[in-house]
Amino acid sequence: MAADLAGKVAVVTGASSGIGAATARMLAAAGAAVVVGYNAGRERAEALVAELDGSGHWPVRIRLEDGETARAAARQVRQRCARCDILVNSAGFTKPVPHADLEGLDDATMEAVLVANVRGPFSVIRAFAPLMKETGDAVIVNVSSVAAFTGSGSSIAYVAAKAGLDAMATALARVLGPEIRVLTVSPGAVATDFVPGRDRAALERLAAGSPLRRVVEPEDVARAVMACVTHLGASTGSRIVVDGGRHLA
Repeated sequence: MAADLAGKVAVVTGASSGIGAATARMLAAAGAAVVVGYNAGRERAEALVAELDGSGHWPVRIRLEDGETARAAARQVRQRCARCDILVNSAGFTKPVPHADLEGLDDATMEAVLVANVRGPFSVIRAFAPLMKETGDAVIVNVSSVAAFTGSGSSIAYVAAKAGLDAMATALARVLGPEIRVLTVSPGAVATDFVPGRDRAALERLAAGSPLRRVVEPEDVARAVMACVTHLGASTGSRIVVDGGRHLA
């Protein structure tokens, strides 16, 4: 894959850690210049840029709560790179709340989760779509969750947010083609620190109940993203599930 993405420019939100960082590494290894999007993790983003294969990588701050930062990032990418071929929406936010605890899911938490996982990615897509359309063969990959269609997850807010993200991707796939494909990668529990309090032991317990009986690593999800970018050229509006088959259990 070393030359598959040579000359391409990829923007990855939430790239300073977890799935986003794993995706940025693979995109760079495949030859793309990677714009490493971050919010609070500036030092992590800069460290990642320094270690990526190839050249032309740089960090940019994108706050999901502030759509203007997405527009500013799109302007910077246009000025510095003159193109954007790949957009990976990996950034997100959740706060664990037991589903039965309706009072525990207060309005502020609900709003924060919906903004980060639905409005934020939409703002990023809206900002970058004009530049991506100019390439004529671009792709957007949203990192969602099996929570969107299983109704399970860290909170009901997260379930609702990811369902919204999935529905939005379907609508965008209709209106952004043929110049832009829109695909969704839906992981289950992944070995990152995304969900506070979920340690390796908890992940292994969850994996034990899945058909494949293995913990899903960030690299597993990143490989699915790469497949969307490099191999699924005739697909749009589709969802790739990466959960070891746990949604079947």
